[in-house]
Amino acid sequence: MTHITTIVIALKTLTLALGGLITYFAFKAYRRTGSPALRSLAIGFGVVTLGAFLAGVADQALNMNRETVLVIESGLTAIGFAAIAYSLYAE
Repeated sequence: MTHITTIVIALKTLTLALGGLITYFAFKAYRRTGSPALRSLAIGFGVVTLGAFLAGVADQALNMNRETVLVIESGLTAIGFAAIAYSLYAE
């Protein structure tokens, strides 16, 4: 395992932990208030976090082509950011 691979795994783990924490708190706020905007925010952060996680799994565990991994992560990030943007627009 190269030095860069170790750093990427550490950063993906940190992203998963922080993204999961943000998703949890957004979902908890949604449950407390029932706000559809907070539900969309939780979904958005969850999808962005899921994208980072799946990209890491596809790259490290499944040894998928790096271009495919990049498309998976970028696609889920775009979908997640769309949900986050919607949450800021929704009432």
